[in-house]
Amino acid sequence: MDTTHIPTLIQMVDYVSGSAAVRLRCQDRQEAYDYIKRVLVRHSYITLKKPAKSTLRRYLMSVTGYSKAQLDRLISQYVERGTVTLSVRTQPTFKGIYTREDVAELARIDDLHEGLSGPATCIILKREYELFGNSTCERLSHISVSHLYNLRSGDRYRSLRIHFTKTKPASVPIGKRVKPEPNGQPGFLRIDSVHQGDKDGEKGIYHINLVDEVTQWEVVVCVEGISEQFMIPALIAALELFPFVILNFHADNGSEYINKVVAKLLEGMRVKLTKSRPRHSGDNGLVETKNGAVIRKALGYLHIPRTPDNVEQINRWYKAWFVPYLNFHRPCAFRVTTENVKGKQTHKYPKDGYMMPYEKLKSLPKAEQYLKPGITFEQLDLQAYAMSDSQWAKAMQENKAAMWESVKL
Repeated sequence: MDTTHIPTLIQMVDYVSGSAAVRLRCQDRQEAYDYIKRVLVRHSYITLKKPAKSTLRRYLMSVTGYSKAQLDRLISQYVERGTVTLSVRTQPTFKGIYTREDVAELARIDDLHEGLSGPATCIILKREYELFGNSTCERLSHISVSHLYNLRSGDRYRSLRIHFTKTKPASVPIGKRVKPEPNGQPGFLRIDSVHQGDKDGEKGIYHINLVDEVTQWEVVVCVEGISEQFMIPALIAALELFPFVILNFHADNGSEYINKVVAKLLEGMRVKLTKSRPRHSGDNGLVETKNGAVIRKALGYLHIPRTPDNVEQINRWYKAWFVPYLNFHRPCAFRVTTENVKGKQTHKYPKDGYMMPYEKLKSLPKAEQYLKPGITFEQLDLQAYAMSDSQWAKAMQENKAAMWESVKL
């Protein structure tokens, strides 16, 4: 805008009416303030009569884009002080604790772990600094859960992170309908199937998800289908990956688990088979939540054809990277139940109750007694602490990318 051009009152009338040939507009607030002052001085605003003042006000509102209230405030300032100046903020500012580098590190770790909950992420950040010596997490290791979400809602964090078929019930008198009671002892598994989508009438692969109720130790395997031909070898392979003795096998009423072949397999392993009760959706709730929070987050809903090569590639990644990540490097929330004098129970998930499934296993009284023969905590420690949580997550993500390149969609 040409701030040297000050129109006459008659030209202002033409401008406001829209008949002027040239339209003017201030580019920023400083230019607008300077121009307002020049116009008021040139036309001796204080000496003008009311109609002329009204014309001048309408002209300035059109040129600056300011509202009537804004312009009245600036003209009042000119009348009182003889000038129009930018206001200076008097509100105090405070230096933030967390830097841009901290936000970038938080976004990086969230990417690696695929966006865990706030308390779980706080555990990761604390372990990164205190256990694995990652100095970039020094300040973040003390962050509260509430402020963690504040950082996640910020513009910088967001800019850095821009990136089912139901099972059929079977009315077979196999397995007892009861909710297992582990009483703090590992080896009580909850199991469920996750289908990887249909496409053009073709079924996709299935994931078999097994979760221990006490420690939340989780094992996932992939199969071409849920028939006996595929399920039995997959279950044997999955049960071998648990470091502790299996005592109970609990499923919903899906026929892939509640059948004579699976019952015979478990009986030979001296594992008790139970199934969910009707109208008790929480009986298998733990593994149901893991289906969405773990498997769907890792592999999504994309249809994956059920070919032997695809199953082999996914199982290789599961066994080598994903299952160790879930149990040694991904925090889980553990419930704390309190009971008042009236017998009412309250369930909470405190922040200091988050821990890795492996840590939960080690924290059990006389935990060594639950391990399978030939397995020791010294052996498991070598795998648990070979890398930091984020280093393992990064390697896991890189190998997942390589796995996707091998999978034929």
